[in-house]
Amino acid sequence: MAFPPGFLDELRARLSLSDIVGRKVSLKRRSGAEYAGLCPFHNEKSPSFTVNDKKGFYHCFGCGEHGDAVGFVMKTEGLSFPESVEKLAREVNLPVPRATPAERERVERASTLQQVVELAAQWFQKQLRLPVGRDGLDYLRGRGLSDATIDDFRLGFAPDSRDGLIAALKREGVPIEKIVEAGLAIQPEDRREPYDRFRGRVIFVINDRRGRAIAFGGRVMGGGEPKYLNSPETPLFHKGANLYCLDRARQAATKDQPVIVAEGYMDVIALHAAGFTGAVAPLGTALTEGQLGELWKLADEPYLCFDGDNAGRRAASRAAERALPLLRPGKSLRFLALPAGEDPDSLVRTRGPEAVHRVLDLARPLSDVIWELEVEGKPADTPERRANLQRSVEQRVAEIADPMVREYYRTEMRNRLNRMRRPESPAWQPGGARRPFRRPGDPEPAPFAAGSAARRAGDGLDGSRQERVLLGALIERPALLHILAEDLASLPIGHPELARLRSGLLDALSLVPSGVDPAADEAAGDPSLEAQLIGQHLERIGLGRLAAETRLKARNAFKDDPADPDGWVGQWRRAARHLSHLQGGPEELKRAEEALAEDMSEENLQRLQAILDRMRRENIESNAM
Repeated sequence: MAFPPGFLDELRARLSLSDIVGRKVSLKRRSGAEYAGLCPFHNEKSPSFTVNDKKGFYHCFGCGEHGDAVGFVMKTEGLSFPESVEKLAREVNLPVPRATPAERERVERASTLQQVVELAAQWFQKQLRLPVGRDGLDYLRGRGLSDATIDDFRLGFAPDSRDGLIAALKREGVPIEKIVEAGLAIQPEDRREPYDRFRGRVIFVINDRRGRAIAFGGRVMGGGEPKYLNSPETPLFHKGANLYCLDRARQAATKDQPVIVAEGYMDVIALHAAGFTGAVAPLGTALTEGQLGELWKLADEPYLCFDGDNAGRRAASRAAERALPLLRPGKSLRFLALPAGEDPDSLVRTRGPEAVHRVLDLARPLSDVIWELEVEGKPADTPERRANLQRSVEQRVAEIADPMVREYYRTEMRNRLNRMRRPESPAWQPGGARRPFRRPGDPEPAPFAAGSAARRAGDGLDGSRQERVLLGALIERPALLHILAEDLASLPIGHPELARLRSGLLDALSLVPSGVDPAADEAAGDPSLEAQLIGQHLERIGLGRLAAETRLKARNAFKDDPADPDGWVGQWRRAARHLSHLQGGPEELKRAEEALAEDMSEENLQRLQAILDRMRRENIESNAM
């Protein structure tokens, strides 16, 4: 019995080879998707039998046995090839197509159409190198593509003529009906002569998962519309079930390359040229369920990289909404935030591959995007508004089909809502600055560090101004957020809007790579990238203007002084201790204890512990004087 090639590809993609082999062999994970065990085909005392889930095959280095899931079932259970296929298909609920005359005809027709598309791909490639394709070749070279890359991706050009491709294919003996059926020509409704679908465009070849040409995308030269045009749905091509460069990404995934979803063809090619060969793109549509399924076959958490503009943010939001109901344990998405005005292509060309690695390090989980979808632009300053926000968040979480993932999301979102609901300290009132808490024998509170812009008035600054300086300084130098996160979390902030800004900065920690040397953070890469991403995060949650004002007030408040052994971080911490003297004391400790008694959460426990640790440090410093 002959099975359609597409069916066998789908079957192998749905199977977990380690699960199938694990029924007969005790396997131990070696690394990633690779397992090892004793070979079931010959007697051995040390394991030489290897299973690789990503590559989809097993191999024994002792006896040389090699095969896939179907072959393993055939050899271990004594079944024929059709019997093994049907057995495995039943396990994954995949209907087995029957070789009816109609099915055989469909397979033969698809095979013929694929040959037609391949002939068209070759013709487009030739046109690019002819005088008629000069505009297309200049465009591609102007985008930074080398001739080797152009040839590798089989880029081509469709001349601006009514029937150039039709005439070329007819010379090869292809009937016009096949040209239309393959999506290469358009048949007018009034039955006039068909004409070429792609005209005056740079051509991108779209392959199936096995690397065979099945469709095309075309970018118009000049200001015509639409800017990008794809092949229509055909017996070969289904937009929602394929991705540009999926065949290449399948190979890259076996080598543990990151799987990155970009928006456009040029973005994908630029990423591949920079070494990121797991890059793919949807085909003119928002990500579909079928495409998400393909991505999750390649990686547990593929990266979604959209342009850093409003359209890119909308695309990210749509992808998050589409993925949410489909989540299951271990399968999710991570989102790459690009600076405003950047796309992957421009990022690679202007900043190089290292910038992409840096953006990958700053990837955010899907839960962050879902949270922002619900809180962005929605005030939560009254009980009624907070209740409305909680209802919308819970309705969103209820969309998750998997009960285990849904419950973890519910817990995560409730924790975030709780942090939003509980103010960290009473609201600041004009003229209501608290007197510094001082124990008998305590020294006078130290002013801000020497060299600080905030030093000019000594202790005359009010708490609110000092809060602004401390927060603004971290917005100015976000690479130090990880180092000062604990200090920031325990900082006593009275002004409610500044308390929100502090929470926004702590939430943005995932956007800043840890382990940055504070003495050399300017050389740790491009620090402006972190600043831009954090700025965009604060803008999304309605704190952009406050952050900009606060950053301006804090500019140059702390400086790297070679004569200062503690440097910038030490100056910031001394200023924070000064603020604690102004606003801290038994009342702060009492509020923290009451909050913990009311809600025994990890957050409240950490807050109380941070206050106790700070007071203990201050006591030790005081006794040492």
